[in-house]
Amino acid sequence: MSVTTTPRYQRPLIALHWIMLLLLAAVYASIELRVLFPKGSDPRETIKALHFMLGLSVLALVTLRLALRLTTSAPAIQPAPSTGQQWLARVMHVALYVFMIGMPLAGWLYLSAKGKPIPFFGLSLPALMNPDAEFAHLVKEVHETVGVAGYWFIGLHAVAALFHHHVIKDNTLLRMLPARG
Repeated sequence: MSVTTTPRYQRPLIALHWIMLLLLAAVYASIELRVLFPKGSDPRETIKALHFMLGLSVLALVTLRLALRLTTSAPAIQPAPSTGQQWLARVMHVALYVFMIGMPLAGWLYLSAKGKPIPFFGLSLPALMNPDAEFAHLVKEVHETVGVAGYWFIGLHAVAALFHHHVIKDNTLLRMLPARG
């Protein structure tokens, strides 16, 4: 049995990374599964409320994750990537953080503009603005379009990690995997 000495992110960051992956999968699943129920039905409304609450949970956790990330250093990638790869990685991570912050805020803004309650696990969060049907429609369109782009962001992130692991053979993926043994 070999013991790896690969430097890893701190445990809280690793845990948040994988919890957020599961949470994002649940956010997507909840909004995609709503179509199984008729419009206006209780199950459909429940699933939509779950989508809103899970999305706001992403916002809460990404805030914590960003605070942790800004106060800890990242373990070095070995062998060191090229300047171009480093630049692409930064761009992708910024895009993912903007996505994980912007999407829940857009959902909150949409519900506010629709004049609907903003549910959060038994709480009702305050509206971010007064009702405005035209603005609500615009925010909904942007939220849905960026949501589809999110599939690509997350997919590219996963493919890049696998590419680094299997093709470049560096420790990019290993830094974020939970330690074994």
